[in-house]
Amino acid sequence: MSAGTAVAGPDGRPRCPWALSTADYVAYHDEEWGRPVHGDDALYERLSLEAFQSGLSWITILRRRPGFRAAFAGFEIAKVAAFTDEDRERLLADPGIIRNRAKIDATLANARVLADWAPGDLDALVWSHAPDPAGRPAPRTLADVPAVTPSRRRCPRP
Repeated sequence: MSAGTAVAGPDGRPRCPWALSTADYVAYHDEEWGRPVHGDDALYERLSLEAFQSGLSWITILRRRPGFRAAFAGFEIAKVAAFTDEDRERLLADPGIIRNRAKIDATLANARVLADWAPGDLDALVWSHAPDPAGRPAPRTLADVPAVTPSRRRCPRP
């Protein structure tokens, strides 16, 4: 098996090899990975979780995502922007999240900045960097989806 080859899971569905290591990854691969995310709050969540993931494995963040969502008010920008110093201390003591002071401070600071943006501005900024979807036809079968693309030589990990 080459590094970029999809493999059949226990249910016979083809997946990237990394997705078969845990049930959490199978669900993530099948339901979320590689799918577009839109909406300011949803993108703020993804960007925040990516920042918390820095230096850690994605599975660590994925398994703590419910705790992050509870701790950060569902990643609603307006709510997080209103967090106080007491909320910051609460976050630093919360065992359900990664208690990294710099990452918590960045998440709070980002919410405060984004709270001043017009609705849809974060979504527009992020998606302004996406390739033009008109430049590639939608796949109709699995054979239309290459296992290796010119820019990737293996199935990328989350």
